[in-house]
Amino acid sequence: QMSVCSVSFQYDPYTYPNDYDLHTGDPKADLAYERQYEQQTYHVIPEVIKNFLQYFHKTISDLIDQKVYELQSNRVSSESIEQKIYEIQDVYENRYHSTLSVDMRFVYAVFLILYKELYYRHIYAKVSGGPTLDQRFESYYNYCNLFNYILNADGPAPLELPNQWLWDIIDEFIYQFQSFSQYRCKTAKKSEEEIEFLRNNPKIWNVHSVLNVLHSLVDKSNINRQLEVYTSGGDPESVAGEYGRHSLYKMLGYFSLVGLLRLHSLLGDYYQAIKVLENIELNKKSMYSRVPECQITTYYYVGFAYLMMRRYQDAIRVFANILLYIQRTRNMFQRSTYKYEMINKQNEQMHGLLAIALTMYPMRIDESIHTQLREKYGDKMLRMQKGDLQVFEELFSFACPKFLSPVVPNYDNVHPNYHKEPFQQQLKVFAEEVQQQAQLSTIRSFLKLYTTMPVAKLAGFLDMSEQEFRIQLLVFKHKMKNLVWTSGISALDGEFQSASEVDFYIDKDMIHIADTKVARRYGDFFIRQIHKFEELNRTLKKMPASTTTAASGTATSR
Repeated sequence: QMSVCSVSFQYDPYTYPNDYDLHTGDPKADLAYERQYEQQTYHVIPEVIKNFLQYFHKTISDLIDQKVYELQSNRVSSESIEQKIYEIQDVYENRYHSTLSVDMRFVYAVFLILYKELYYRHIYAKVSGGPTLDQRFESYYNYCNLFNYILNADGPAPLELPNQWLWDIIDEFIYQFQSFSQYRCKTAKKSEEEIEFLRNNPKIWNVHSVLNVLHSLVDKSNINRQLEVYTSGGDPESVAGEYGRHSLYKMLGYFSLVGLLRLHSLLGDYYQAIKVLENIELNKKSMYSRVPECQITTYYYVGFAYLMMRRYQDAIRVFANILLYIQRTRNMFQRSTYKYEMINKQNEQMHGLLAIALTMYPMRIDESIHTQLREKYGDKMLRMQKGDLQVFEELFSFACPKFLSPVVPNYDNVHPNYHKEPFQQQLKVFAEEVQQQAQLSTIRSFLKLYTTMPVAKLAGFLDMSEQEFRIQLLVFKHKMKNLVWTSGISALDGEFQSASEVDFYIDKDMIHIADTKVARRYGDFFIRQIHKFEELNRTLKKMPASTTTAASGTATSR
């Protein structure tokens, strides 16, 4: 069977050298050796590690529980991050391996792979200076072992993991690829040995290997077909196939679609990024969207892709929806975990992107989100409306994802800023779009003041020639016309619409302006609240007097 990670070196988790093979055959001498070895090994492993490993292994052998994963993985990360994985592995290999049945050896092999996945993840997150080159390679090989086990099994792998963990595996896999892609481009502080090692191993963390893993998980789970049937009201189990019926494969397939969205966005292919989600209905809650971090990541990258595709109305809708979701569910996240920090950062980034989108395409959004936006970026939005390109670039630099190049650099001639080139390219495209719209905010403010005006006179107010002003009016018409999603499953579908607050047409030398802004209807809001109050009043009147008295008594005692 073909490995999903195409590397020439076949990694074996049991090939580390050890002294345990030096047994003499004399039972007394071997027993003394074992006791000495056990004391030495356990001396270097803190108590918290031993307790965690025993509990973690028991859980994997029996049934993996969501709460166990969330609490224990966070606890062990802060107390044991510097513990060497080889020492932990030696304990299990040397103390237990020879006495275990084939089934139990299999359980230990899976246990070690999963523990290492947690171990390397926390090295990336917690260790200052980041992982070493060896650790980056070893983490890659560990992912190869994990995905080969899941994808190359004769039947569905007998493994059940919580959805949160499955999402973290896919999310971290792409993050480590992203980190390595930037790491290999920074050669200034690397030794000749490290550069030579990178040159000789171009397939480690290769973009094709990463894409192959994600597409293999999508295909194995048959998730696209399942989503297609699910959104049409059918039973996804009927088309899931042998593997797709299992939660492990189904959820890994779904999370891989979101992973592909992220990966294509990082590579700057925004059309393909949204296209991979063509069977996911973003505007509707589903059984698949139960992991908050997955929801937030999906909306962040979809919104950013819309922004770069100049679909501002869709970008604003997506950002406003997810920011409202974060606002209402913020208390769900543990403040002590790095996930809270990540969600908080993405929350700030999406506010920045929403500020950019609303500056370039003004429209009404939820009042609470608009209030937050004014508090965070009110001054910057005013400067952007005046055409300050520097503010646009600062906000874009803060809020955009960390773009990467899929190409292995030429190690003989790497420019010091080579790792920044993908970002500089995307910034250049964005800045060109902003410059094309630099005059539109000023033109919009003038158009709001009049109903009819000679073209020449309005051009004079703006210090433009009449020909140049007509060109800018055409630009205004063009830029305010967006492809907008209206219905359907695919996020790429849409109709051309304009949500501009002003519209106009030119008749000979006169410009005729119409204010299309719809006045707020406060009456409807008050009528709805009156109806709700009346309904509540009727409900209270129907309640027995004893219940009402008891409820009021309880409220008073509090």
